[in-house]
Amino acid sequence: MIRTRAAILERSGLPAPYAVSRPLTVAEVDLAPPGLGEVLVRVAAAGLCHSDLSVIDGSRARPLPMVLGHEAAGVVVEVGPGVRGLRPDDPVVFSFVPACGGCVPCQSGRPALCEPGAAANTAGTLVSGRRPFSRAGVELNQHLGVSGFSEYTVVAADSLVAVDRTLPLDRAALFGCALLTGVGAVVNTARAKPGTSTVVFGLGGVGLAAVMGARAAGCHPVLAVDPVTAKHQLAREIGASHVLDGGPDTVGGIRDLTGGGADTAIEAVGSATVLAQAYAATRRGGTTVAVGLPHPQQMLTIPAVSLVSEERTLMGSYLGGAVPRRDIPRYIALYQAGLLPADRLLGGTLRLDQINDGFDVLASATTTRQVVVFDW
Repeated sequence: MIRTRAAILERSGLPAPYAVSRPLTVAEVDLAPPGLGEVLVRVAAAGLCHSDLSVIDGSRARPLPMVLGHEAAGVVVEVGPGVRGLRPDDPVVFSFVPACGGCVPCQSGRPALCEPGAAANTAGTLVSGRRPFSRAGVELNQHLGVSGFSEYTVVAADSLVAVDRTLPLDRAALFGCALLTGVGAVVNTARAKPGTSTVVFGLGGVGLAAVMGARAAGCHPVLAVDPVTAKHQLAREIGASHVLDGGPDTVGGIRDLTGGGADTAIEAVGSATVLAQAYAATRRGGTTVAVGLPHPQQMLTIPAVSLVSEERTLMGSYLGGAVPRRDIPRYIALYQAGLLPADRLLGGTLRLDQINDGFDVLASATTTRQVVVFDW
């Protein structure tokens, strides 16, 4: 058993500003050693993501109390029995869906939909059923198999991808969610082809990553939509040829700029209203990909006949439809080749004790990815 400082979500649904209501408590907790197929990791950096915020505000129900955080990178400290391919001192990126390798989705090449992994994530455990964190003898729930807002964490080996030692770990963390999800939505789910038009709705970390992915895939034009005009220049610098503010004329503007509608639309907001707008902005035969996670009570309304009469495609993309051990190294290689400007996603760094303030900034939608950096 070791002691570690961690950010614990005690209650969901507390009102903003979070710097006042303080839904996350930073405290020392106990962490059990790795069991069969598990790994102890010292966390170097962990990103603040809207998926974390959706647990904090209660729109994504999870068992509490929970050590939050799912986008992270660190270094292996100890491996448990049965672990292969990982050794102490290996730098690693976390994947927030542990892939068992044996269920139907895993066997079909879709590990992001791993059934035991999804069940464990919903239950707040590792795939083994364990909860390695505890406080005063009471178990704490695990967030998406990662719990990255902690100096140390224990995870399933299947939640880790070893990465290049030369990659700074604050950048490496971004490849576990924002880049894996955003780039993957373009290249894995939509399978966007060079020369085809793509529009991205929402310029948070995932949306900006989708813009980068569309540019790297050779799409043109690449359009970006967000009402926060402070994000527009960055979107242009990383690959958007046109930027729109999401006003009432947005769909018409996209249709004009693309000669009838985009070939591919990526919705990275988590809003049924925006998803309907993205669908309306595609051409006949176009593909709309939903990436953002809306509140479960939101319902989508689209003209059903258009799916047939216009051969439209509406798809969901979880974890960017990725195979993490294949795609994370590929995207890192694109970054190292100068084709994926991941550095531009990093909007600032925080200490763990500033995490409530960081979620206020995230909720304001005024910056890109913030990363908690741990002192070593």
